[in-house]
This record gives sequence, C-alpha cells and structure tokens, in this order.
Amino acid sequence: MNPQPASIGREVDPASVFIVVPSYNEGKVVRNTLMPLLMAGYSVVLVDDCSTDQTKQAVADLGIHYLRHPINLGQGAALQTGMTYALQQGADYIVHFDADGQHNFRDIDSLLAPILAGEADVTTGTRFQRKEDIRAVPASRRVLLKAAVLVNGLLTGMWMTDAHNGFRAFSRSAAQAIRITENRMAHATEILSLIRQAHLRLTEVPVHITYSEYSWAKGQSSLNSFHILIDLILRKIL
Repeated sequence: MNPQPASIGREVDPASVFIVVPSYNEGKVVRNTLMPLLMAGYSVVLVDDCSTDQTKQAVADLGIHYLRHPINLGQGAALQTGMTYALQQGADYIVHFDADGQHNFRDIDSLLAPILAGEADVTTGTRFQRKEDIRAVPASRRVLLKAAVLVNGLLTGMWMTDAHNGFRAFSRSAAQAIRITENRMAHATEILSLIRQAHLRLTEVPVHITYSEYSWAKGQSSLNSFHILIDLILRKIL
C-alpha cells in the first residue's frame, strides 16, 4: 500500500487534521493501521489505554503523538484524552479512527468534506447507505446495529442510520463544545446527546468497514451490547 497525501482540499494542511486512535492491546495490528495515516500526512494521536501487550514497542519509531493511560479507563476516556490533547496542539479538525484496522483511511476525505464545505460541524460514518457497505456487515451485527439505532433514537432524539459507528470527524469548534464522560462503550450514545445539546449540525457519510477475523473477534459481543443498553436506560431514568 502506497497512500498518497490526503486530498482534503488545497486550503487544508493534512497536518492540521488530528486522527485520534484509541487503542487497547492492538499491538498486532496497530502499526499497519497507523502507517497509511502518517503517509497521508495526518497528525496521529495514539491513546494507549494501558495495554499489556507490545503496543508501545510496535509504534516506538513512528512519528506519532503517543499518549498512555496509567490504568485502563475505556474507549470513551481514551477518545476524550486524545481530543483534549489534539486541541491543545492546535488541531483544526479531529477524526476518531479505530486501531484494529476496520476503518479505511481513504474515507477520511469524505468525512471531512461536509465540514470543509460549511454544511456540518460533525460527521459520522454509516454502513447503511450503500449496498456494498451493507453487504460487508455480518448479518448478526446488522440486527444489533439496527436495534442500537432505535435505542439511540429514543434516548437521544438523534435518528441515525448507523448509531454506533466509531468513525467520526469534528471541526475544532465542535470538538471544543463536547466533553465525553462515559468512559466505556456507552460513549457512542453520549456523543449523540452532546451533539444535540450543543446544537451542532450532524451529517452521516457512507464509509466502508472491513470485518476481518481479527476485528470481528475484538468487537462488541451481543451480551456486552445488552449491558450497555441497560446502563444507558438506567442513567436516563435515574
């Protein structure tokens, strides 16, 4: 793979786009995930959420911003750590990007396009607008994701086609307007609530998610997703 520099617009320096990558025990794949981002010219912030594998050694020679939690806090906390740091470093745009290789760096241009055009403050990826993207989602996961759309819509008032897609982009002002407090996987629903509360403009953008044997094994189980759902409902009631 020989990525070309990002083509997000002549007026935008790719280095001003900070890609926040939360990572926990992704040492086997994280280097391959980060390399295309670096070759495209983006600024990469890897937030190592107290991994116990060889993550740090795998990226030691890469020109990234490496942050590490001294204890495991969860993906939501890792994203907030990365966003806070990116803003401190002067990021104009922030993108959430998974460490396990599911996301395609080529989709970043598409995610940023509505923001650059002044049509949105935040964009999220969706697996459910193009037939080829839908076909790539395992059948059992489609059912779970559609259920999540219903739950998120009822809890947040934000009706999406793909409510739990972790591929997101923010303008600087949008990133400054939200603060994630849900440390673990319930942060995906919280982000939607924060976007609505801040009156930010949100647009979904078609993206392709790659489900490898590795990423499928690392993904959220149905039982864990059920626990997230119960937690969200209780927080809403209490």
